[in-house]
This record gives sequence, structure tokens and C-alpha cells, in this order.
Amino acid sequence: MFGSKIKIDKDLLEKVKRYSRIAGYSSVEEFITHALEKEIEKLEDADSDDEIKKRLKGLGYIS
Repeated sequence: MFGSKIKIDKDLLEKVKRYSRIAGYSSVEEFITHALEKEIEKLEDADSDDEIKKRLKGLGYIS
């Protein structure tokens, strides 16, 4: 699809496989892409890098 590879913890990958199957996604990649798109949507209307950092902190991605 994108030609890129990422490393995912083995236990997390097993969960992703299970949930993507249960939800009816055609592939693990489709599930991951959809999940990332939804998370990025939460950041897209930020006006500045500081606002993005604030939102990422609020979402628990950074401290």
C-alpha cells in the first residue's frame, strides 16, 4: 500500500489482527490506517505547533 514498514510490539499486533478481523476490515493495514486517520483528525485544525503539543498531551501521547 504505502511501501513503508513499521515495527509493532508482538502482543499489540495480535490485538490489532483480532480487532481488525472482528470489525470486518479487509486487512490489518486497513484497520491501522483508519485508526491513524481518526487520531490525526483530532489534531488537524490546530493553529500552531504548541496547540498540537497541547492536544497530544491531552490525548496522552506525550508528557
